[in-house]
Order: sequence, then C-alpha cells, then structure tokens
Amino acid sequence: MTDSWSVAGRTFTSRLIVGTGKYKDFEQNAAAVAASGAEIVTVAVRRVNVSDPSAPMLTDYIDPKKITYLPNTAGCFNADDAIRTLRLAREAGGWDLVKLEVLGEAKTLYPNMRETLEATEVLAKEGFLPMVYCVDDPIAAKQLEDAGAVAIMPLGAPIGSGLGIQNRVTVRLIVEGASVPVLVDAGVGTASDAAVAMELGCDGVLMNTAIAEAKDPILMARAMKLAVEAGRDAYLAGRMGLRKYADPSSPLAGLI
Repeated sequence: MTDSWSVAGRTFTSRLIVGTGKYKDFEQNAAAVAASGAEIVTVAVRRVNVSDPSAPMLTDYIDPKKITYLPNTAGCFNADDAIRTLRLAREAGGWDLVKLEVLGEAKTLYPNMRETLEATEVLAKEGFLPMVYCVDDPIAAKQLEDAGAVAIMPLGAPIGSGLGIQNRVTVRLIVEGASVPVLVDAGVGTASDAAVAMELGCDGVLMNTAIAEAKDPILMARAMKLAVEAGRDAYLAGRMGLRKYADPSSPLAGLI
C-alpha cells in the first residue's frame, strides 16, 4: 500500500519537501525537484518572483498545478512582518497552507519563539494553515499546536549548517507528543541525516541548502529521496533493540 501522510486535510506520498533558493537557475531547481520526487516546494515570498509576469517566474519552471507551493516567511524577524508577508502571498496566489518562520537574529537564524507563537495565533484566526518552524523543544511544539499550527517543524541544526540532527532525543519527544505532522526543518547536510529524521518517526523532512549547494544537486536530490524512503521503512519495520554486549548472529549450541 502507498505510504502517505496528510497535513490540513491534504495528502501527499512524498515525505520530502525541498526549497527553491540557492540554485544557479530555475532550470536546475526544477530538475532537482523532479529528481527528489517532492510534491511540495517552499517559496520565500520576499525573494522569489511568483506574481510579476514581466520577470522570470518560478511558476514557469515548477508547475503549481502539479507541485504544491508552500510560501514561507524567510527573512522575517518579527511577527508583524511575517503576518504581512503571508497576507500578501494569499493575495498574490490564494495560498492558505503556508510555512511560518520568525527569526531571532541573523547570526544563528534561530526562531524567535515569542514572535513565532504570536504570529501563529493571528494567522490561524485569519484562516491560514501554518506549518511552523521552531526550536527542538517539545513544550514549545505543543504550544504552537495549541495555537493553531497544522504542522510542527523543529530544526535539526541551524539553517544552512549541514550539521545534521543535533538532538535526537528532543525531536523524538516532539514526535511522541504531537497530534499534527512533525517535519525536521533545517540542518540536514547529507542523505544519512534525512534517514535519521525519518527513523525518529518524523512525518517528513524539509531541506534546501543540502541539495542546492551539493556539487551535483540533481544526484543529491535523488539521494535524499531514497534516504527519506529508507528511513521511513526502517521506522515502520521497527529497529532491533540496543545491547551493551555482543549477541552472536549464529547460535552457539551444537558447535563442532
């Protein structure tokens, strides 16, 4: 049977979400999306042209009728800017499923959780369906869910760092406590990082830099697709228990 997941009543078969920044051009971006098998792409409303027909448009290369666009608030450092940005996105493209991120400062790009929670509450009341980037904190994650987040997106490591998931314990606690989808967002560097996220029980993984800055972005996109699928299968299969000492693969009884 097809292994699918749903967010805000919308169902997808790919558990990999990819970004649309840092690629050398729209053609490479589109090719990477195709290789990844992703059904959702994030779009930075402040940086990518999605509404001016007189300039090159992402929609000419990635068809919004086939791929779900997820407008995001990259570059916003307070709730008001993030809310305004998503209101503009809704006016431009009619989007209500959105990705909210409100950053604390430019060095770490860590989320400002006070502003993030405020923005989540306002957006949810206005009919938006916010998927929310947050710290890897199970308490903050639950607060966001209660405020109206339709998905929780804890960072694995700082945005663009490629360090991989730094705290598996808290990510797993978020997964166990959530009743909405949980997707690791930020910090993935290579395929094994994506597999780890899925093995922890996450519903999906979002990444951009890991693919866009690879020496071969198209090949890396394919690797990420396979890693997400492998990690999901491993989670569903149920891993063996951990032991402190060796346990022989072959029985010791009856040895010659």
